[in-house]
Amino acid sequence: MSQNSTVTNGHQHPPITSDDPANIHHLNGLALRGLAPMFDKNSQLFCHRVQRDGANLRMEGLSPRYTAMTLLGLHQLESAGIPSPFDTQAIFGALVKDSRWVDNIGDIGLLMWLCAVVYPSQLEAVVDRFNVKHVLGRTRERKTMELSWFLAGLSHHALAESGRLSNLTDAAIEAYQLLIGNQGEKGIFGHSSRNGNVSGVIRGHIGSFADQIYPIYAMAKASQAFPLEKATDRALDCALTICQVQGSQGQWWWHYDSSTGRVVGRYPVYSVHQHGMAPMGLLALGEVLDSDFGPWIQKGLQWVNGDNELDQDMRDASSGVIWRCIHRKDYKKYFHTAYAILSGREDGTSHTNLLLRDECRPYELGWLLYSFGNQGLQ
Repeated sequence: MSQNSTVTNGHQHPPITSDDPANIHHLNGLALRGLAPMFDKNSQLFCHRVQRDGANLRMEGLSPRYTAMTLLGLHQLESAGIPSPFDTQAIFGALVKDSRWVDNIGDIGLLMWLCAVVYPSQLEAVVDRFNVKHVLGRTRERKTMELSWFLAGLSHHALAESGRLSNLTDAAIEAYQLLIGNQGEKGIFGHSSRNGNVSGVIRGHIGSFADQIYPIYAMAKASQAFPLEKATDRALDCALTICQVQGSQGQWWWHYDSSTGRVVGRYPVYSVHQHGMAPMGLLALGEVLDSDFGPWIQKGLQWVNGDNELDQDMRDASSGVIWRCIHRKDYKKYFHTAYAILSGREDGTSHTNLLLRDECRPYELGWLLYSFGNQGLQ
């Protein structure tokens, strides 16, 4: 796509707008500071989450998966010449020493992704340990997010091969075919394949924002790594739909109908979608298409800065975190989603009964750094 307003697949994009470097630099600095209280030195892993407890933050649990995502983000910051305050090599060692946390193809893909980008010398050992060539044969649920992480891992593996044909091409094509089987006509992905039981039909019908943005990223990378001619078209179909239904204040909504492209569940609106995951997917696709999704990305970032339903700046410099989300009271969020699905209407309810969830998870800051860390700090 050119540097002006253009039409791609019948959809018009507005002119490219420049990024706001100062805002990005501030977010990067906040993310780096925020990761410090989330790290457990004994285990060399990042936690599951921190929650506000009075004037302090309380750390809960440990998460190898979140640790892998966070290492990807820290690597981007290091690529900008910013030294990490963490011993990332030791953290990676702890991550692979006990791999019992790897219990699905998504985790395998995530670990391949990490190795390919940050620790390429360990990549083939991971491929062999998890029998990557044949692991898809043991996959039943065919969850969109897990397939996307797996395809992303395979793609980064191939890209790390420096132009040589990947020996995992067949696995990548199979993963891609399974993934597009979860995609509807408007480009929206369901949560999983639509198998025969009631749960499968519903979960195949409805997809979360994660079920949209991870396939966008994975297919953008797969188009660079494998002979998948339609991958960018499918990624673009999804990207155009979620951009079209983005909220007036830049909200990336929670749940979508894969059959119609409608928004069927607006809340919670998660900060990580706004500052990390949406930029990650849209920037990757924009790079492949020579396009720019800056207007939508910037609008999402403004939501984080306080242009949102609660006029709440989600950045808390005193705590060093970005608060997790704005959500409805629990019973209301499920009621509105269920009503939208059953009635065939969009979740168009007003912004009422909304609350701030004052917790943060390390992967949220990790994905922010993965998207913008190469731009450095202030």
